[in-house]
Amino acid sequence: MNLFSVVIPVLNERDNIASLVREVSQHLHGRVAFDIVCVDDGSSDGTAQVVLALKNEIPELRLIQHEACYGQSVALLTGVQNAYGSWIATLDGDGQNDPADIPKLIAHLEKSPSDVKLIAGWRVTRNDGPAKRIASRLANRIRRSFLHDGTPDTGCGIKLFEREAFLSLPAFNHMHRYLPALMQRAGWRTVSVPVNHRPRGAGRSKYTNFGRALVGIRDLLGVSWLVARHVRARSRPVQEARP
Repeated sequence: MNLFSVVIPVLNERDNIASLVREVSQHLHGRVAFDIVCVDDGSSDGTAQVVLALKNEIPELRLIQHEACYGQSVALLTGVQNAYGSWIATLDGDGQNDPADIPKLIAHLEKSPSDVKLIAGWRVTRNDGPAKRIASRLANRIRRSFLHDGTPDTGCGIKLFEREAFLSLPAFNHMHRYLPALMQRAGWRTVSVPVNHRPRGAGRSKYTNFGRALVGIRDLLGVSWLVARHVRARSRPVQEARP
């Protein structure tokens, strides 16, 4: 049986993280072998203490704490590096991703060819404000025109990918938004699966549309360069002729 790790990068989500972790455990317990890795990315609201208080209730849970806020992609990388599973499911810490979708992604994996290394969630119906939905739709359209990654929604936090394949990718901040293109660049296939998207339970988003746009332009140009410049060599073993 494969061991699956659920990695949750979290920043100042004290009021959301406990219910999210409990849901993950509820939906996976008895179905697959799993562990849960919460990476606290420098929270200042007591998020780490909430996670620690859950450890007696949920023995599969582990906490890793950053000394400062390094960003979601860095927190994701920390979680994957410390995960036990050969396949990683990711969720945003705000509770908008539905843990009930993780078994759906795993079921999709089990019937996929071996060269599929990423199954990405696709938020067909968004539970965000109009401005955020419009900005996301525009960003996805621009990204697809540059990268041709065939992915309708790279910003969705719920994904399932092979740990080894992920760790072979170039690492940089905000890379989590470009995982389909990076996986395809490495020669792997990716698929998108419709998933549920829920309203935020408490707190506020850590991103603004303007701030996301500023870093997104630079990152998009960088990823476009990586994809264009990548070369995959074809090779074959050569046997020495026998005397």
